[in-house]
Amino acid sequence: MKLMIASDIHGSAYYCKKMVAAYQREHADRLLLLGDILYHGPRNDLPEDYDPKAVISLLNPLKQEILCVRGNCDTEVDQMVLEFPIMAEYCLLELNGQTIFATHGHHFNPQNPPMLKDGDILLNGHTHIPANQNMGTYTYMNPGSVSIPKEGSAHGYMIFDGAFTWKDLDGNVLDISSNASAAR
Repeated sequence: MKLMIASDIHGSAYYCKKMVAAYQREHADRLLLLGDILYHGPRNDLPEDYDPKAVISLLNPLKQEILCVRGNCDTEVDQMVLEFPIMAEYCLLELNGQTIFATHGHHFNPQNPPMLKDGDILLNGHTHIPANQNMGTYTYMNPGSVSIPKEGSAHGYMIFDGAFTWKDLDGNVLDISSNASAAR
C-alpha cells in the first residue's frame, strides 16, 4: 500500500489545494492526516488563504481515502462538518511487518512515548518540523507541516511506498537530516 502522510493544514485552503494535488500526483492509496485540519490555533499566525470551509470542500470528496487522528486544534464541531472520522487519538498501522503508532503528538511524542515494541515507529505531527530519528528502541518520524512549517523546513508531507520519503508540496524529495537513513 502506498500511503501519503500529512499534518497541520490549519485551515489553509492554499496549502490544502497543493496537498490534494500532491496526493493525486503521488497516486497514493490512502491519505493519513495527523490532525490540526481546520483551525489555525491561538499560537499560530493565520496561514495563507485561511479558509476552513474551502478545506472542508477539498477534503470531504476524499473521505473514503482518508485516515485521520485528532490534533489539539480539532474539535467535535470540526467533526460535524468533516465526513470522515477525525476524533481518534491515535491509530495503529501495520506496514510491511512494522507497527506504526500514528498520533498528532500533543499527548504521545518522544518526550512521552506510548508503549512501543522494539522496532516500532512513532509517527506524529504537531511540532511542524520534519523528523526521522532513531530513538534507540523505536524510530520517531514527523512529516512536518503542510501550511505552517517551522525552523526553516518546507511545506511538506511523507510518502510510504515500502520506504519513507519526505517531500515538499511540489514533489521534490527532501533530505531532512543526517538521520535520513534511520528508517527502513
